[in-house]
Amino acid sequence: MKPTVLQDTPALAIDNITKEYCQWQRSGNARDIIKNMIHPEKRVVTALDRISLQVKKGEFVAYAGANGAGKSTTIKILSGILMPTEGTVSVLGLNPARDRIQLMRHIGVLFGQRTELWWDHPVISSFEWKKQVWNIPDSTFRKNLDMVTDLLDLSDILKTFARELSLGQRMRADIAMLLLHSPELIFLDEPTLGLDVLAKQQMIRFLKKINLESKTTVVVTSHDMDDLEEMAQRIVLINKGRIAFDGNFDELRNVMGGFYRIVLTTASGEAPLSLPGMNLIKTDSGIHEYEFDRNVLEIHKVMALLSDFPQIIDVEIKKAPIEDVVANLYLSWREN
Repeated sequence: MKPTVLQDTPALAIDNITKEYCQWQRSGNARDIIKNMIHPEKRVVTALDRISLQVKKGEFVAYAGANGAGKSTTIKILSGILMPTEGTVSVLGLNPARDRIQLMRHIGVLFGQRTELWWDHPVISSFEWKKQVWNIPDSTFRKNLDMVTDLLDLSDILKTFARELSLGQRMRADIAMLLLHSPELIFLDEPTLGLDVLAKQQMIRFLKKINLESKTTVVVTSHDMDDLEEMAQRIVLINKGRIAFDGNFDELRNVMGGFYRIVLTTASGEAPLSLPGMNLIKTDSGIHEYEFDRNVLEIHKVMALLSDFPQIIDVEIKKAPIEDVVANLYLSWREN
């Protein structure tokens, strides 16, 4: 009997998985050639260390971490490319390693800058090839092709060879190909890497749209925290193979303190103000930017403090950039 995807199961259920790699160590010195052959030194690298995680159907989850943290290893295990050393994994109720062929009919995977497009053929040929190989019904294929052509603005490039596409065009075509079989769950590894501002915004809008309207579960990795905050409702941070944070972006900001930024405008040449509880970050031609912890210095107290300085022309209060918050978090983890 073929495995089926159960409707009441989570999209992802990771239970206490560990993934270890063995690396053979060699000195590279000529005098150690015989030693390396007879008694090679083996080093065990733990890429994932007993992680557990659940993702509900319809969620849009960011999965992030520093280089080497274990992000790609996790995605490869979830898509059946790798097997965990220990622990169990369920994707849409299926075992990725045992039920990989069945699972691939329900998921889509895009790894970084790799492409499934035929390099020396028009884009539409790759789409039609997938239809035949995957046995996608005509009605499903036509509906999805019309949708991705419209939403990803592909009409001008369908007959263009893949090798002639710009990076942004190729990424849009890859995303489109990913969705032709109506996957319930998609894994995206750095989908906005290298894209210009307009292409990036178009990609983000599209992913949010299919998540909202089609209830497609999306798990995305990226080093661009601003993009992740724009896309996802939930962020999972992994550090040295372990989950170090799981929550929303406001909660993430509070991990390092409720830091906010305030930008004060004074007359050009005016010296920065000395404000208790605030750290001056930068100043230039009468524009002074400070950082403060909202948990220590509440907003109404900030405004009361500023009322004593008539030389202030304008005030802007904003959240600390998520890039800075995560960078400080990474530094704190590295020090521990």
